[in-house]
Amino acid sequence: MNREILTVVDVVSNEKGVAKDIIFEALEAALASATKKRFEDDVECRVSIDRESGAYQAFRRWEVIDPAQPAPELDPEDDGYEEAQEAAAMIAAGELPYPTRQIWLVDAAQRKPGIQAGEFIEEPLEAAEFGRIAAQTAKQVIVQKVREAERAQVVEAYEDRVGELVMGIVKRVERGNVFVDLGGNAEAIITKDQMIPRELVRAGDRIRGYLYDVRAEKRGPQLFVSRTAKELLIELFKLEVPEIGDGIIDVLGAARDPGLRAKIAVRSRDQRIDPVGACVGMRGSRVQAVSNELGGERVDIILWDENPAQFVINAMSPAEVVSILVDEDTRTMDVAVVEDQLSQAIGRNGQNVRLASQLAGWELNVMTESEAEQKSEEEVQKNQRMFMELLDVDEEVANILVQEGFTSVEEVAYVPEQEMVDIEEFDEALVLELRQRAKDLLLTRAIANEERIGDARPADDLLNMEGMEEELAFRLAAAGIVTMDDLAEQSVDELLELGDLSEERAAALILKAREPWFAEAEQNTDSEVRVDG
Repeated sequence: MNREILTVVDVVSNEKGVAKDIIFEALEAALASATKKRFEDDVECRVSIDRESGAYQAFRRWEVIDPAQPAPELDPEDDGYEEAQEAAAMIAAGELPYPTRQIWLVDAAQRKPGIQAGEFIEEPLEAAEFGRIAAQTAKQVIVQKVREAERAQVVEAYEDRVGELVMGIVKRVERGNVFVDLGGNAEAIITKDQMIPRELVRAGDRIRGYLYDVRAEKRGPQLFVSRTAKELLIELFKLEVPEIGDGIIDVLGAARDPGLRAKIAVRSRDQRIDPVGACVGMRGSRVQAVSNELGGERVDIILWDENPAQFVINAMSPAEVVSILVDEDTRTMDVAVVEDQLSQAIGRNGQNVRLASQLAGWELNVMTESEAEQKSEEEVQKNQRMFMELLDVDEEVANILVQEGFTSVEEVAYVPEQEMVDIEEFDEALVLELRQRAKDLLLTRAIANEERIGDARPADDLLNMEGMEEELAFRLAAAGIVTMDDLAEQSVDELLELGDLSEERAAALILKAREPWFAEAEQNTDSEVRVDG
């Protein structure tokens, strides 16, 4: 019988590629289960198998309980929380929850001095024979242990490969989810939302994807792969363009509309190598290989530039940019193109400008040359009126300030004095007067703000909101807009009443404050879809 146990361990370990210790543990659990069945009461048994000889011993055991020891803290969402709470209440009342497999510390200490709570008192008993029932139980336990071991091996093999390209064969497609065999008992899933829209996939197809997550779960898929991630595009170019793998060409960003169009930004570390040409390849062979892998997705290769404006001009390709106006405070750019290229610049359903915006990290407003001129003229007139009203100057002085690039009272007050003195139409006396008026106005505003704000303080979420300035947050709080939710409920016109805010800036702040609403609505929609499904 002992030799039979060792034979079972050797055979299963070799066939399944699982460590012998795991098979021994499965056999011990099976023999313990068979041994427990000889008792009418709910007892706990342990079986120990000698790894060398195959001989085994059985023990009945009792857990040592100390009523003075505080109950462990559990999360109410944890499995068995209610049962643990009930057991703790019984122990506190001086009653053992499971008297057939528990013993008080004071009684255990009489049998084994020095024993601690949480340890076990054991006594030998006759073990069940390794017969048909024990073998059947062992088989079930071994199968479970083998599955657990195989899943653990998969996690261990792939947890360091997150962020890499993986390839496998499609096993099956269920409700839009694609299950991929990666080999070595490893199965990955590409969920419906991570599949390229309208992409046809059949069992037996070879497919590539981007491994973005590995989860050590007991059931269900563990490896999660994406076909829509922008990282997949980057990894495919690394595969097709040796210069990227060698570090001669850097990929600095990518944006995708999966299955339709994508943009990727590249630069060369060697001036002799054209990064765009290298990625395109001879007669477009390299970029075509990537496009074919992504279901015909059209890929624009963009030359990266450290100047954000020039980079956006490159990213708007193939549309030709006539002029560009940068607002660093709001990270927006007004991009003007010739009128007959406006539709090309925007792209179908705004695709081209959206991808360019994602790639550059700036919000892009595309317009015709005439619209840009009109907007610029309106901005000039607005700033002229602002300087005339706030600094009490005539139209000529206000016009000079605007032409020299001044857009706020703060700039007049705090730019280096010499910059203003160098303006041909200004003398030193006028410069000093303008700067003093600007500083007096700002001081008056600050005092008024302090009086108005008083004890009003913005909530942390509003204060830390992306794009929010501390001074503006306190002004909003003074007006009763204390949280992000408060801000989200405002209209653009209501924010404009606060002053010193452009319509675009007010709209951007409100949209940012509403982002949690959109995320929650999307999550609820997904939940409804899953329930309906």
